[in-house]
Amino acid sequence: MQLTRSLPADVRPVSLLEPTASKDLYFALLEEPKQDAVRHRAADYLRDQLEVAADLPCDLPADPAGLGDWLGGHTERIGRQYQAYLDSRRAGAPRRYFSSKAHALHFLRGVAPTKLVDGAWLYGLLQRWDEPRFQALIQTYLEELGEGLPEKNHVVLYRKLLASQGCDDWQDLDEEHFVQGAIQLALAECAEQFLPEVIGFNLGYEQLPLHLLITAYELTELGIDPYYFTLHVTVDNADNGHARKAVQSLQAAWPQVGDSAEFYRRVGNGYRLNELGASTLSVIEGFDIDREVRRILEKKAAVGQFVHSDYCRFEGRTVNQWLAAPTLIEQFLDIMQRRGWIKRGQDPQASRFWQLITGEQAPMFGVFSSHEQQLIHDWIAGDWLAEQSPKAARPPLRPAQGQCDDRHPQQRRADNDFDQEAQLLEQQLARLPSREARMRHLLPLLAPTLHHSHAGLLATRLFTGLFN
Repeated sequence: MQLTRSLPADVRPVSLLEPTASKDLYFALLEEPKQDAVRHRAADYLRDQLEVAADLPCDLPADPAGLGDWLGGHTERIGRQYQAYLDSRRAGAPRRYFSSKAHALHFLRGVAPTKLVDGAWLYGLLQRWDEPRFQALIQTYLEELGEGLPEKNHVVLYRKLLASQGCDDWQDLDEEHFVQGAIQLALAECAEQFLPEVIGFNLGYEQLPLHLLITAYELTELGIDPYYFTLHVTVDNADNGHARKAVQSLQAAWPQVGDSAEFYRRVGNGYRLNELGASTLSVIEGFDIDREVRRILEKKAAVGQFVHSDYCRFEGRTVNQWLAAPTLIEQFLDIMQRRGWIKRGQDPQASRFWQLITGEQAPMFGVFSSHEQQLIHDWIAGDWLAEQSPKAARPPLRPAQGQCDDRHPQQRRADNDFDQEAQLLEQQLARLPSREARMRHLLPLLAPTLHHSHAGLLATRLFTGLFN
């Protein structure tokens, strides 16, 4: 969980780097195999980001002996704030974060680059799986991976959530949305050089934030499966979850020889890295439904200009001519409203434009994704939507169980293409002479780019069994 603490969204620093650095590096670090040049870029990127982070405020106690009390105080404060939120909602207050379902989907899409590399910052520690001081951190990483179970793997869950809501077109998001993901992937590649920073980043990320609790509550109200978020509420608890393990891991890794003050200073800078780039709150606060509707229509213009008949004209232009130039989209929407094709502030069913794009018999069926349709629906509805009786919150959905085939290779058909990877991996492991050799062989498949694949899930299950 990304912990938002002290900086309001409008003053949150993004980076001192050139405008495309984070996004380019993010996708470069998702490629396999990694080039040495990419690793060097990742290390330089972290140094620059740490320089930015060093000037930010930090609420860690000056004396690391106070971390236990600090954790308890944070947990108590978040609990009180959440209870106050619940009391206000029971008293009739509106949702705090999401004005509509379209607003919630904007958030899910906006934080996707971060959520799709969840846990990545800890991957570099797996090389030290046999060192007791890193046991808790490695266990945290394996739990982020669901210990190889697809219904618990955080990236698998978020990918499914995006796909179910038509929000998997996140790759064209602005630069600031990729800062957190790029930091996490860079830490994965450079753990040997930035160990205190990895530990500090983990300490900040795994504290339970208020926004996680409110997000899960309001997504449920809007009929969006909150399981990805409620799962994090469970695993990040301060009693025996990741928040507690993060403190214990710092204590376990504390240097017995060397400059402990310098170590803790670097931990603090790693902790501050959580504040860079787009955050949960800045993504939520940045929602502008008018801008989003214009964005999706401009995106459709490139193809839509060629597929509409010319029998209908608006202000002397055909639909094709209006869509031919993205700069005309805002004027086109204004004309559609003046002509009555779009009736803002009413049930969207009363708008002829809405009828064109929804339903299997609609002339433009399939042109807009479910996410894009929701945006247009809520944009048309406006205040009318707020006047409707809220829907009863649906219980959280749960992914189907038993999605992985755990039968012994001999029980599977030899010519089954679906199982070839699993068979080959298990055959390779069977030929290796020791537990250590098997674990080393599995490590690459637990990387942030691969652990959510079929082979990666199997490798995670096997690695977890050997590790424990």
